[in-house]
Amino acid sequence: MQEKVNERKTNHLIELIDIKKIYQMGDTEVRANDGINLTIDEGEFVAIVGKSGSGKSTIMNIIGALDIPTSGQYILKGQDVSKIKGDELATVRNKMIGFIFQQYNLLPKQILLENVELPLLYAGYGKKQRREMAMEALKTVGLEDKWKNYPNQLSGGQQQRGAVARALAGNPSLILADEPTGALDSRTSKELLDFLSKLNEEGNTIVLITHDRNVAEQARRVVGLKDGKIIYDQSVEEYRKQA
Repeated sequence: MQEKVNERKTNHLIELIDIKKIYQMGDTEVRANDGINLTIDEGEFVAIVGKSGSGKSTIMNIIGALDIPTSGQYILKGQDVSKIKGDELATVRNKMIGFIFQQYNLLPKQILLENVELPLLYAGYGKKQRREMAMEALKTVGLEDKWKNYPNQLSGGQQQRGAVARALAGNPSLILADEPTGALDSRTSKELLDFLSKLNEEGNTIVLITHDRNVAEQARRVVGLKDGKIIYDQSVEEYRKQA
């Protein structure tokens, strides 16, 4: 099956085929994702939106190779990652996906540069190369002069930009942002979203998970979830008309 997947010449970076994620809660079957079909091409900026319980966090975990589906296929850059587990799944995460989380997830006892280097360490880069790549990522987000600072010496906006640098450092195929403005004030949120748009204009593929309509409107395409199913998939222009 793996060879057949790799032989399918496709321009899709992400291909989700009939993805189902089912949990058993006592006698109740919970279908967190219930037959999701979705493709995302390289260079797209897609927002996945939905209320609590819609299934967006579950599909984020699958797209981010943090979890595997109960059934269906997840093909990332030609590789079927829907059945792999453990160290192999971690390798996919470390080499192909850059994460931006709501709470930054910067380690308090490490300086900013060391935080940005961390995924590069897990990906197997040597010390010199890690440092060079991390410094380049900090330059990209305008924080090269803060490389020696600890997280508590940075503002919330600077910490989030540091998290963006960490996501960018390994030149990932996909940037996956989970409610990235949730802990920011409105001005800093706008700065971050403007920066994500700039990264997309430079060719980066971004998938943004959010419940906030205003945040979703910064993407170029919006996919809506409800009860584990896709209920719409449209351009941001079409999405804005529904407001």
